[in-house]
Amino acid sequence: MQDLQNGGGKAWSGRFKEPVAELVQKYTASIFFDKRLAEFDIQGSLAHARMLCSCDILSNDDLESIEKGLQTILEEIREGKFEWSVELEDVHLNIEKRLTTLVGDAGKRLHTARSRNDQVATDIRLFLRHEIDGIDELIQALQKAILDLAEKHVDTVMPGFTHLQVAQPVSFGHHLMAYFEMLDRDRDRLKDCRRRLNRLPLGSAALAGTSYPIDRAYVAEMLGFEGVCENSLDAVSDRDFAMEFCAFSAILMTHLSRFSEELILWMNPGFGFIDIADRFCTGSSIMPQKKNPDVPELVRGKTGRVNGHLVALLTLMKSQPLAYNKDNQEDKEPLFDTIDTVTATLGIYAEMIPGIKVNKSAMREAAKKGYATATDLADYLVKKGLPFRDAHEAVARAVRLCDEKGCDIGAVSLPELRQFSQLIDEDVYKVLTLEGSLESRDHVGGTAPRQVKLAIERARKKLA
Repeated sequence: MQDLQNGGGKAWSGRFKEPVAELVQKYTASIFFDKRLAEFDIQGSLAHARMLCSCDILSNDDLESIEKGLQTILEEIREGKFEWSVELEDVHLNIEKRLTTLVGDAGKRLHTARSRNDQVATDIRLFLRHEIDGIDELIQALQKAILDLAEKHVDTVMPGFTHLQVAQPVSFGHHLMAYFEMLDRDRDRLKDCRRRLNRLPLGSAALAGTSYPIDRAYVAEMLGFEGVCENSLDAVSDRDFAMEFCAFSAILMTHLSRFSEELILWMNPGFGFIDIADRFCTGSSIMPQKKNPDVPELVRGKTGRVNGHLVALLTLMKSQPLAYNKDNQEDKEPLFDTIDTVTATLGIYAEMIPGIKVNKSAMREAAKKGYATATDLADYLVKKGLPFRDAHEAVARAVRLCDEKGCDIGAVSLPELRQFSQLIDEDVYKVLTLEGSLESRDHVGGTAPRQVKLAIERARKKLA
């Protein structure tokens, strides 16, 4: 008993002759951030206790006491009345200590056939699974907002860009649907991540399993896991599910960062394509005319933050031998902050998109610049029988003439166009219009308004 006191009264202190230094306590404690796992820790403990009872390892009386005690603790936590102690290191020991205070020896028996190693691995998976389900709903909400805006602008013409130079006319609705598709692939990645993490580590104990006759499948069923982790060493030591989630998050944020960059450009007076609602912008402390797109700008910045968390987790795991190491305590803060950042970003984006005002005339005027229908003229000549490379050369020379005249290709007279190819006739002007260009791309994945409408219909069925 003297050794226990010298060791600081911790669950593991019997081995030690002196207490942990105060600096070490603060440095190694994780309670500051892992208390976020409290409700999931209680979920796991309840399932573990019920399994122990069903296997005759724990008495019915002890189970009843544990259930009542954990319910009391859960209420204390939700009401903000629970007293967290740094000296007790983490969420697990804080809850265990309080349970033992409430129910006595029954609380001490709860830890039979488990370790904090498989306990925390289970808690994180329960927590992350819950957060993934919420994030999936947020992505769908954003997708619906994009669909609503795209549906309003199926026929709105804007310039499509490559190298940020005017390339070809596209439907603004079609442009928006590109981001719907990116988000849809993000949802697929998230589903895959959820499927792989949805395996139960509990029962792996510290690293080698347990000698008690436990029923892991019963615990997995109670907690909604699809199965159990089949190697105890792997179950307690790997955090690939957290890395995979952060990889998904980095890709998602990269997509939103690209969208943000376009919103910022489009809102610039040089483009003047859109206006973001005032409530998502800020002004300048010195320039009264300014309206700054702070939300999209911050999304770009937060993307770097999420990318950094992915690299942090990859670096954390890269040199760890099996099995559990204290390094893994550092997995939670990057994961938690990634979740918070992604959740907040998706929420604010879904609110921001419906408030975007589109300047159709500015988009249309921009689409007239840069000879956006030049490719349509080349296609026209190919359909008349000219080899594509020859058509490409003819149109390039026509564009050079437009440069000299300072006019759009659609404004060049028929005699002037015919000097580049005798195949050009009066019907050429149909393909040189912006609407004609859009309508000609009438295939799955094309920018023709009819195809954009069909794409939106398919997308809505996906979200139904």
